[in-house]
Amino acid sequence: MTYRTLRSLCVSLLLLLTFGIVGLAADPGSPIPNGATNDQQPGSVLVYNLYSSKITDEGEDTRISITNVNTTQSAYVHLFFVSPACSTADSYICLTPNQTASFLASDVDPGTRGYIIAVATELATGIPTSHNFLIGDALVKLATKHEAKLNAVAFQALFNGPLSTSTDPILNLPFDGVSYSKAPRVLALDHIPSVADKNNTILIINSLNGNLATGITPVGTLFGILYDDTENAFSFTIPGGCQFFSALSDSFPRTRPSFETIIPTQRSGWLKTFSMQDRAIVGASLNFSKNTGGRRNAFSGGSNLHHLTNTTGAINLAIPVFPPAC
Repeated sequence: MTYRTLRSLCVSLLLLLTFGIVGLAADPGSPIPNGATNDQQPGSVLVYNLYSSKITDEGEDTRISITNVNTTQSAYVHLFFVSPACSTADSYICLTPNQTASFLASDVDPGTRGYIIAVATELATGIPTSHNFLIGDALVKLATKHEAKLNAVAFQALFNGPLSTSTDPILNLPFDGVSYSKAPRVLALDHIPSVADKNNTILIINSLNGNLATGITPVGTLFGILYDDTENAFSFTIPGGCQFFSALSDSFPRTRPSFETIIPTQRSGWLKTFSMQDRAIVGASLNFSKNTGGRRNAFSGGSNLHHLTNTTGAINLAIPVFPPAC
């Protein structure tokens, strides 16, 4: 038996013991339908996977943009700024038809790193409403020289009008495939360059569970599989907060052999990760290469993580409801 075959059998056995499934292709969650959540369509709920600013360093900031592409209707958008420690702050932004707006993270939430959830609401009540005309992006630059333009991930409303007629001060946004698009459960990073070639890749994973009025629920422990470019698989775990943020190195992910041995110089790999429970996660990655000025195959940039499967049940994200001051 070859080493490669033995590794595949070991990982398959681990998945069998953990999830009751055999085979690396059997990811948990439900298949992703056509027209599902992505960062190339407008929606009623937007998720910006990363923003950051430093008060003492102008080299770290984020320009956040949001646009209402509807030609006749205004948009009233409730913004929630979520920190890695799961606390939230909120504000409203109101957009006329065809209006775009942008602001710096240092102006609205200085000295903070996190992610943003934007929800289209009604003017009179602040109740979430169907307005699948929002697009946006975050132009991120970090003190570590990482830079990327990350499109906002859009969730579409699958209903017409307001989500509810309730007067409750807190309402659930159901990412169930009936009210809103389903939320992703399994995420993938499709190209990881070697650290030995002077690359620094940051992995970001965010929670979409819990209550935006009292604090988001952490994603819990995430299970991951790292693949080298010859299909060998190596498992690892991620300690889940509300935002996981870490560079890929021998320190993380903790694999045997080590990360830099699995992806040596002039090689690459990929990974996927998911929640042990049926929880919603989204994320992104940024890479900085010190060789961009001298090598054709050296690149810096970033992108959102790919969505491989959706959650199976309904994911309810609770939000406080009150009218915007527009």
